Amino acid sequence: MRFDEAYSGNVFIKSHPNFEESEAVIYGMPMDWTVSYRPGSRFGPARIREVSIGLEEYSPYLDRELEEVKYFDAGDIPLPFGNAQRSLDMIEEFVDRILTAGKFPLGLGGEHLVSWPVMKAVYKKYPDLAIIHMDAHTDLREHYEGEPLSHSTPIRKIAELIGPKNVYSFGIRSGMKEEFEWAKQNGMYIAKFEVLEPLKEVLPTLAGRPVYVTIDIDVLDPAHAPGTGTVDAGGITSKELLAAIHEIARSDVHVVGADLVEVAPVYDHSEQTANTASKLVREMLLGWVQKRK
Repeated sequence: MRFDEAYSGNVFIKSHPNFEESEAVIYGMPMDWTVSYRPGSRFGPARIREVSIGLEEYSPYLDRELEEVKYFDAGDIPLPFGNAQRSLDMIEEFVDRILTAGKFPLGLGGEHLVSWPVMKAVYKKYPDLAIIHMDAHTDLREHYEGEPLSHSTPIRKIAELIGPKNVYSFGIRSGMKEEFEWAKQNGMYIAKFEVLEPLKEVLPTLAGRPVYVTIDIDVLDPAHAPGTGTVDAGGITSKELLAAIHEIARSDVHVVGADLVEVAPVYDHSEQTANTASKLVREMLLGWVQKRK
């Protein structure tokens, strides 16, 4: 993909036309090759962009406007359908280029496996990296039905790469018993069911460290986000997730990149999920891109 010209499709509202002048880069990872339940998240990035036209450009939470942050929308990475390993390689190469250029990468998924090559690329630049992971699921499996490339494995992969004690999961309410036991035995932090209050306790311990944030939209209760591949009852509200984003923005952590994954528009004809995701992206841009300055 080229960075020397603007994406020709729908772009996220108020995107800057010039890559070089931008502080952050939005990019899509339209992959759902390994999902174990319902496919469709490969259409998430495009729909999040399309519905962003309905957003207000001003955030009353942060008292900032989108024009205050320059971000370039690079469009979707043209991933080869069905080829998981090649897709992951392409994502890592793409993010390497963004990081080399000194930009903040903000990815839109796509299934959660797409976060693995991004986190790996970020870790190469920031060896003291910590991960903040918000999700309904542990994603700590070594494989799913014998397949190590699965949307149920990305957090296990990054934990093994950077050390489990550097990974912090919030909102978890589903997973195999073995996954929870592995996390406990290896010193990985898991906050079951809740996000905001445990996040407030953890953030001071990460002050000054580079942090990558990965958010699976299914951390929200299905009442707030029905448009996802693996819905799971008992989740948090959209109000709590927004508050968590703002808590990170007010903290002393050094946010160096982020993604929002698993939006599957086909399962939500009201477009509630895509609209929520779009608002979350706005708050991430306004709250986190400034954290790297």
